[in-house]
Amino acid sequence: MNTKNPSSVDITDWRPEDEQFWESTGKRLAYRNLWISVPSLLCGFAIWGMWGIITVQMLNLGFPFSQAELFTLTAISGLAGATMRIPASFLIRLAGGRNTIFLTTAMLLAPAIGTGIVLQHKDWPLWTFQLMALWSGVGGGNFASSMSNITTFFPKRLQGTALGINAGLGNLGVTTMQIVIPLVMTMSLFGNFGGEPMTLVKDSGWIFGKIAAGTPTWIQNAGLAWLLSLVPLSIICFFGMNNLITVSPAIGGTIPAFLKITWLYTLSFVPTFAGLYLYLPKPTGLGLLNMWVAMPLIVISMLLLMKLTAFGTMKEGIAKQFAIFRNKHTWALTLLYMVTFGSFIGFSMALPLAITVIFGVSHVPDAAGVMQHTLKNPNAPSALTYAWIGPFVGALIRPVGGWISDKVGGSIVTQIISAVMVVASAAVGYVMLLAYKSATPEQYFLMFMLLFVLLFAASGIGNGSTFRTIGVIFDRQQAGPVLGWTSAIAAYGAFIAPVVIGAQIKAGTPEIAMYGFAIFYALCLVLNWWFYLRRGAEIKNP
Repeated sequence: MNTKNPSSVDITDWRPEDEQFWESTGKRLAYRNLWISVPSLLCGFAIWGMWGIITVQMLNLGFPFSQAELFTLTAISGLAGATMRIPASFLIRLAGGRNTIFLTTAMLLAPAIGTGIVLQHKDWPLWTFQLMALWSGVGGGNFASSMSNITTFFPKRLQGTALGINAGLGNLGVTTMQIVIPLVMTMSLFGNFGGEPMTLVKDSGWIFGKIAAGTPTWIQNAGLAWLLSLVPLSIICFFGMNNLITVSPAIGGTIPAFLKITWLYTLSFVPTFAGLYLYLPKPTGLGLLNMWVAMPLIVISMLLLMKLTAFGTMKEGIAKQFAIFRNKHTWALTLLYMVTFGSFIGFSMALPLAITVIFGVSHVPDAAGVMQHTLKNPNAPSALTYAWIGPFVGALIRPVGGWISDKVGGSIVTQIISAVMVVASAAVGYVMLLAYKSATPEQYFLMFMLLFVLLFAASGIGNGSTFRTIGVIFDRQQAGPVLGWTSAIAAYGAFIAPVVIGAQIKAGTPEIAMYGFAIFYALCLVLNWWFYLRRGAEIKNP
């Protein structure tokens, strides 16, 4: 039903830059879609990021997997979510905002239920957990479509604020998950339907402190608990959101739209699964490729698959949106968004397990003088008590970054936070070096957390500033796909950070990971200055 009636699902008359239209009609509809979008995106982030917490509790419950194998679960979820963002960045134009947000929110029910089932079986093989981590990537993909949708509803002068609210409050899904999951694991939420508890073999914790070994724990609730929010949210999305026909002119009806979404999301599993099989070590995979080869291979394969398998109106729509790749600013802003969102989601994924491994152990030399990292630290801080703080600060401050950038310009804000992140990343690396050589690493924990909170705060502000820059540089037709694309590539931070930090911890040099990130931030600081701040820049912002 295509109509100009603002109460319709499909809106054909949409002029947000027209002040009179905005005040009389547009503003109310735009904010309604925004406030429905926020909790949907929050749940997407929660499902995507939950393996960062689940793996810590699997360690505490004595699941028969190594630390390296547990880091791969977090990394797999991160990789899948990032890859799913590539097709998700094109979904709004092809299928409509309401159709996309409803179906992708409802899709989260599958990994939530599946994860709840596998976590009840400690003796199941590693690949069953890896499959659920892969499936949880659906939640990561939703960010690209959500942001592409919201940018079409608001005038340019409010882009930074609107996108900051959507992304910032949506990013709170990471914090919400890190607080809610440890809590729901302490209780039987669903009675006999929710399965039996397991017993902690190591001390665990939540935001109010330690949970002692021997305590019954319903780890399956880490997945199952999200049913309580996802079911009503899906209904609200279906009946409360809108498709903008000016942005999505060839939806073709609700069912065809759902088929397009399902087709593209299903396609994304093909290169992800193939890339992981070539990357992961035996016996799960072949272990033929390293991370830096596997990632580009997956991205290129995903783009080629989309182009080759598109049919009907999808073929023309995808071809038009691929035009963003001919614009050099797409690539510059992709790197800058890796600094901000890539860091936020990567550190969110890796931090809980990193706290457990670095500070949960007393690092002492053996008789031969070789440093050992196996002796339990009796004064260890619980990752489940503290890991939520950084993502909470980063998400909460993100709308502030958008608001400030609306006032003074996005690129100058990006420049300042990049400089802060260079210093903070190098400093946290040095603290990790000291902690990983200490019999009492907890003495360095306060400084470690303060520096990570600073990193999260800077990345949160930078998330808002980068999106503001995209809204200024690109027109309304291209801004959505560019937002989706940059967020997709930056989301590979959720794969990079756990893999890099996990590998360096295994090598006994966790500081090297943070020094490497600092160098990358410094290079991007120069890139931002060259494209958007130097005298004579093609686009000054400001």
